[in-house]
Amino acid sequence: MSTYGTFPGARPRRLRTSPAMRRMVAEHRLHPADLILPAFVREGAAEPVPISAMPGVVQHTRDTLRRAAVEAREAGVAGIMLFGVPEDAKKDAAGTAGTDPDGILQVAVRDVKAEVGDDLVIMSDLCLDEFTDHGHCGVLDSEGRVDNDATLERYAEMAQVQADAGVHVVGPSGMMDGQVGVIRDALDQTGHEDVSILAYTVKYASAFYGPFREAVGSSLQGDRKTYQQDPANARESLRELELDLAEGADMVMVKPALPYLDILAKVAESVDVPVAAYQISGEYAMVEAAAANGWIDRDRAIMETLTGIKRAGANMILTYWATEVARQL
Repeated sequence: MSTYGTFPGARPRRLRTSPAMRRMVAEHRLHPADLILPAFVREGAAEPVPISAMPGVVQHTRDTLRRAAVEAREAGVAGIMLFGVPEDAKKDAAGTAGTDPDGILQVAVRDVKAEVGDDLVIMSDLCLDEFTDHGHCGVLDSEGRVDNDATLERYAEMAQVQADAGVHVVGPSGMMDGQVGVIRDALDQTGHEDVSILAYTVKYASAFYGPFREAVGSSLQGDRKTYQQDPANARESLRELELDLAEGADMVMVKPALPYLDILAKVAESVDVPVAAYQISGEYAMVEAAAANGWIDRDRAIMETLTGIKRAGANMILTYWATEVARQL
């Protein structure tokens, strides 16, 4: 017996003694196939346009987007989520560039499809905010409020043109009530039964979207608190989840990721469909800024944040580091 008392018999530290030991007993592992790369393509761009608030991320030209898709595929990334940035002159109150078969997003889908075919899951953002001159996710009524049901009609049109362009998955992100059901009907009635819906089921009115506004050239006036969720609420996430599943969602998403890991865990425990989480622009920017100032170890912080999202229950993670991390893995 020790002079100082009985030594512990159970020593969790035994399973932390070496990198090999820690790797063997790890409960969660990242894999390139867990990752989805969000990518922006700018209409008319001759060169990639850097996004100042997101170091290392650009608004692509059509050519550089094709190359980014190939690089993602070669790294083993599962999918690419496309966002179109139209010329300012093409924005209007109804976001008609979003339903133009020759609009930048549909063109980008066709470009990527021609480059990588079915080797990369091609996803498209199904929302009007990039294409409206007021920056909201839907059309406005006479009092300047987002008209939910009129917006659904526009979403049905968007679903059709994106599917016609060859997209594998549409991602309705506007948080309109009933959007999944309307989009599912529109796809099925136009012969696109095989196009999947990744529902932005839980999307909070977050301060962390700031850099994204620059990335898509947003013209937003006001805020989106009347249709995105209140950060104070958790139960309504499960209500949104129930509704989206009943309307035909094939996959569901929680956005943002890190500030809402508790919500992600609740969603993951409640469903038998794949669950995605979006590590959004503000999350990316915080890590990059802190690393640039020498305050944190960039690579370790990236892996730690992604592992935390995976541990909380995400099957898929949308992250701007997707290709970089996939190469490391």
